[in-house]
Amino acid sequence: MTQTTASPQNQQQSQAWLRGLLAIAWADGDFDEREREAIAEITHNNAELAQQDSREDGISPEELAASLGDDPDVAENFLRTAVMVAIADGVYTLGEDQLLQEFCQALGNCPEALKNLRHTLEDLDEGEDRVTLPSPEVTEYRSEEEKHKGDVLAPVRQWLDHVEVHDPKVARFLCRMIPANCPFERDIKLFGKKIVHIPAMCELNPLYEQLVGLRFRALSYLADKCGEDVSPYL
Repeated sequence: MTQTTASPQNQQQSQAWLRGLLAIAWADGDFDEREREAIAEITHNNAELAQQDSREDGISPEELAASLGDDPDVAENFLRTAVMVAIADGVYTLGEDQLLQEFCQALGNCPEALKNLRHTLEDLDEGEDRVTLPSPEVTEYRSEEEKHKGDVLAPVRQWLDHVEVHDPKVARFLCRMIPANCPFERDIKLFGKKIVHIPAMCELNPLYEQLVGLRFRALSYLADKCGEDVSPYL
């Protein structure tokens, strides 16, 4: 999606792009009210997308690849946005990883950074299917192995910093999927006195800055390039 014109080819790419992101959103089998609202908005007045309610009804990797075309920059930019959707909650699951790998193979584009993201799944216990992404903060008290794990996402952060937004539908979807503020931050009080502060969990996400940056780019694109009122997303 290197243009904003509404040619049939770009419309096809746009539709496939959104269907791919929706498939990733459903891949973990668990999405909250915010994600439901994002999906409801993006599928509003879009009969084809509205019919998708599971991965089985979603886009196949082969169909995605055929629709996006053979431009490697388009493929890689799609994968960046797909990863953003997958890790927006700070959790990476086996289901998301499997679908991303299938997309990579179909697109003929398997970024090295995505392999680093897969390393976070290495220590899952039997029966587990998801892992909380490791914090990027490293202290002198951690072992060398822990330091390595803490920084395993550094290449992923660098790779995601290059994500681009060139489609208004995708931009709106990202603005809905990535929260403007964390709903979990709060003070717990007892008898009128604060006894504990729960930090914004999104700020503990090691890819938080990349998510915020992508949301800002999406908002800027809608406001500056498309002339849209972005106040509903603020």
